[in-house]
Amino acid sequence: MQLIVATRNTHKTREIEQILGSKLTVRDLTEHPEISEIMESGTSFEENAKLKAIAVSERLPGLVVADDSGLEVDPLGGAPGVHSARYAGADASPGKKIARLLDELAKIDAKSDQRRARFRCVLAVARGGRVLAAFEGVVEGKIAERPRGSHGFGYDPIFIPDGFEQTFAELPEEVKSNISHRAKAIRKFQADLPKLRGEL
Repeated sequence: MQLIVATRNTHKTREIEQILGSKLTVRDLTEHPEISEIMESGTSFEENAKLKAIAVSERLPGLVVADDSGLEVDPLGGAPGVHSARYAGADASPGKKIARLLDELAKIDAKSDQRRARFRCVLAVARGGRVLAAFEGVVEGKIAERPRGSHGFGYDPIFIPDGFEQTFAELPEEVKSNISHRAKAIRKFQADLPKLRGEL
């Protein structure tokens, strides 16, 4: 069975593929340049995930999954939240986004015990323009004082998950794949897959 991931982010595709194993053939939008970028105009991760899943499932056959995810930092009022990807501008590098976030924390003089944060992911599943289900995964943690590690992507170098001293970017990929917000959402999807297949 083929699964289309509504993204051109190959890191996300690989992470989903690793967690699902060989049960599904996973493809993404790098193979479909004819599909233009979908505007993430929702006010929540769930809204954005559903917008993407619906739009792509109207263009491509089969099961489509789309995720929206981001970092919520408590002392910043939940920012960057749904704006995580565009926090330092539309085309800003991960380094610039991280620099802005650390700068915002420095402005309010947030100490290490005041840096609670979480990664949140919502995965929407659609077919033929209809949402079949949505799954949420959350991992709690805190923001590091400075970026550390070379693995992962996005805000991984500054996020320390609860129960660990290392950032996501320092942890081995297999550990992150077990505890990440996306992993939790994907495993919920995986558990529901037999039921979803019955709806196809």
